[in-house]
Amino acid sequence: MPVIDKSRIPPKTGSIYPEPWASQMAGRSSIALGDAGGLTQYGVRITTLEPGALSSLRHWHRNEDEFVMVLTGTLVLIDDDGEHPLGPGDCAAFPAGDANGHHFVNRSGTAASFLVVGTRAPEETAWYSDVDLRVEISGGTATFTRRDGSPLPEAG
Repeated sequence: MPVIDKSRIPPKTGSIYPEPWASQMAGRSSIALGDAGGLTQYGVRITTLEPGALSSLRHWHRNEDEFVMVLTGTLVLIDDDGEHPLGPGDCAAFPAGDANGHHFVNRSGTAASFLVVGTRAPEETAWYSDVDLRVEISGGTATFTRRDGSPLPEAG
C-alpha cells in the first residue's frame, strides 16, 4: 500500500557533520518519508526545528536540486541575499549548481516544520558558505574536507 504512516517512521536526530559543527545541529530532527515509501530517485523529508535550531550549515549543492515548503511555524531562510521570513505554505527552491549558500533558522518560541524534496545524485559535492568545509558523497559515503579538498585537522 502506498500510504505512509508517519507515526511509524523513527525520527533522525544529529548530523553527519564532524565536530565542531555536528553539535551545532541540536534541536533538529527529520523523518524520511521518501525512504519509508521506497523512493530512490529523490528524497522527501519533514524536518522539525525546535526554537533556536538550524536546519544545517549554510550550503549549496553541485548536482542536487532542493525544494522546501514550510508546514508549521515560522522560519528564517538565510542565503547570500540576506534573511527571508517564511511561514506555512511559503516555498523556496535551490537549483543544483547555484552557489547561493542557504539554511533555515527557527528564531521563534515554538517548533517549526518544513517539507524538503531533493534529488539524489549518485555523486555529490556541497560547499559550506560560512566555514572552511566541503563534503563529497559517493557510494553513500560522505567525506568532509576543507573547501580546497585538503584534510580537516584531527579532532583532539
